[in-house]
Amino acid sequence: MVTCPGCDAKTFIPGDLPPLASQPCSKCGHAIMMPMRLRQFELRSKIASGGMGSVYRAWDMTLERLVAVKLMKKELLDEPKMLESFYLEARACAKLNHTNIIHIYTFDEWEGERYLVMELADQGSLDARIDKLRLLPELQVLDVGIKIASALDMALKYDLLHCDIKPGNILFNADHEPKLVDFGLARKTDAEQESGEFTRGTPYYVAPEKIKREPETFLSDMYSLGATLYHAITGHVPFDAPTPEEVVLAQVQTPLTPPNQVEGAQHISQATSDALSRALAKNPADRFLSYDELRMALEGARSELLVRQYSSPESSQQPKRMTGWWRKK
Repeated sequence: MVTCPGCDAKTFIPGDLPPLASQPCSKCGHAIMMPMRLRQFELRSKIASGGMGSVYRAWDMTLERLVAVKLMKKELLDEPKMLESFYLEARACAKLNHTNIIHIYTFDEWEGERYLVMELADQGSLDARIDKLRLLPELQVLDVGIKIASALDMALKYDLLHCDIKPGNILFNADHEPKLVDFGLARKTDAEQESGEFTRGTPYYVAPEKIKREPETFLSDMYSLGATLYHAITGHVPFDAPTPEEVVLAQVQTPLTPPNQVEGAQHISQATSDALSRALAKNPADRFLSYDELRMALEGARSELLVRQYSSPESSQQPKRMTGWWRKK
């Protein structure tokens, strides 16, 4: 008998159901998974799946707390590069003690399974919120930007670049605190860049210099964060096109439309629009010189917005949901 993650009802499932296999709940239809044991961790339900493996909500029976367990796909265990990427994510996150970077508890192997145990952030991703709301309130986007910029600054202090900032890699915990995840593509600031490396990122958020195979620095992550915030606040990626190749070309050649000039996003304050536009400058030298500068700009925009709303609450415009909107991923 297990608890359905959809309706919280106690439900019987067949005893011969294999571990991690699932069947619909008889009451709500939500998938119910047969639990699986990894040492003291009981995997109870799937949260997400990716190229490296799947993430499960699990119960730590020793410390009596909920955690997330990332289980590596078995077919990748014999691939040295994929295994090293899994190790890299564990080592990179483990050394970064920051409120807005997912905390790593342990990395282990048990009965042929390699797994990563980490802090649970199961309240959805920024990408999911964009899909649901189309565009997010300006204050919320600024809050996410300030906190993730601080997280990236901490990583930079350890000479680490994330290299894959996008809405799907920002998760929220039960307190709705944003958490930066997935350091599987992270690398040292002085690491040699491989030919064609930009294709490992996400075209909608990749920096122009990475596309042109120019030296990549923390400013590339800053650009990707700017593109992520732009998407969240306007409901559109900065550059869209029918094919990934055209998107990549637009990142390099097409002038940016300032956020507050995007259709349906005219409510965005000038200070916020200016800050995001600067973070998205084509030339890295035209961006903010540090994450501190970016945070100061975002915090300044946030303060202006709060003062305006406090002094004239009736005049503050709220974002309107866009209809008939679509985007490619």
